[in-house]
Amino acid sequence: MFGSVVVEVKGNCEEDFLLVQEAFEANFDSGEELGASAAVTVDGQPVVDLWAGSKNLAGEPWQENTIVNVYSTTKTMASICMLMLADRNLIKFSDPVAKYWPEFAANGKDEVLVSHVMTHQTGCSGFPRVIAARELYDHELCASLLAEMEPWWKPGTAPGYHALTQGTLQAEILRRVDGRTLGRFFKEEVSEPLEADFYIGLPTSEGSRVAELDPPDRSIDELVEVEPDSVAAKTFGSCVLDGTETATDEWREAEIPAAGGIGNARSISRVHSAIACGGTVDGVTIVSYETIEAALERQTFERDLVLGLGVPYGMGFGINHERVPLTPSPRTLYWFGWGGSMGVMDLDQRVTISYSMNRMAAGLVGDSRAFNLIAATYAALEKAKG
Repeated sequence: MFGSVVVEVKGNCEEDFLLVQEAFEANFDSGEELGASAAVTVDGQPVVDLWAGSKNLAGEPWQENTIVNVYSTTKTMASICMLMLADRNLIKFSDPVAKYWPEFAANGKDEVLVSHVMTHQTGCSGFPRVIAARELYDHELCASLLAEMEPWWKPGTAPGYHALTQGTLQAEILRRVDGRTLGRFFKEEVSEPLEADFYIGLPTSEGSRVAELDPPDRSIDELVEVEPDSVAAKTFGSCVLDGTETATDEWREAEIPAAGGIGNARSISRVHSAIACGGTVDGVTIVSYETIEAALERQTFERDLVLGLGVPYGMGFGINHERVPLTPSPRTLYWFGWGGSMGVMDLDQRVTISYSMNRMAAGLVGDSRAFNLIAATYAALEKAKG
């Protein structure tokens, strides 16, 4: 825990949502923040757009256009791209991955389905050998390693969080059926049409806007106490990240669809608002309502072999479940990023909640700062109903 700091919160917050601003300010008052942004949209329109604090330890102010690496919150963007492929009949989630990527059938993976990729059930939750962070920048290398490997457990029988490999698998399937990289597809089909300031592969010209992460004390492989030969140990040990890699131009400019997305709360909510509003926002349609409905169907709620807890997985996202309700709305999609970032899409109330920050907590699946913002948003919505 760090000491309390007094910051000036900037941006806009509609009166009905002042509880969210209070929660955002409280995160700073508690000493948990360095710099951060928070956003809420309702019916596709921003009702909360806040930022505060510093973009680095030197004290440079977090600005309106500051962006930051959000680690696995990026997975929501990659999965949206996959929903779009299905919507265009370029893929079927029920098809084997090898139908689109024949080399992937090697070593007993011929029956791995695209749905298994979307729900962390391929058995390939890590790389078959230890790779350095810089090797993540080489998509062809990473894809070839996954194509060659033997699954660590029988595909389709249990989830095991694909912390880094889900994005590689999704990107290679997309490349095989569309011809573009996932980062380019996202840019041309999602972020540019929606005018969202989010990148999977940052242009060099935007580097000065990126906030520097303040990493946690423990690297990602130290987060979970596991047996050395367990799936979790192999997953996190196959590519050890400590949070400092994001300070390099090489990381930022690479396309790392599971962990390398760079944006802010405003841009996360902008993209997610299209999903929360049924596929269309401000006249821009990125995916059909029917495909989003399919994403909400529970695929598995078994104990995750990597995270060590039950996660209700829909098609590419976490989904709400009465046993672990993230929101009061049954039709909710979400995911979190290492360190604390998050994105929530509520289709029942057509609401998004997003959060990005640079002071990282140790957790992989959210922390109190994000949960406080979610709770405040729903308290504000309930209060507004009278």
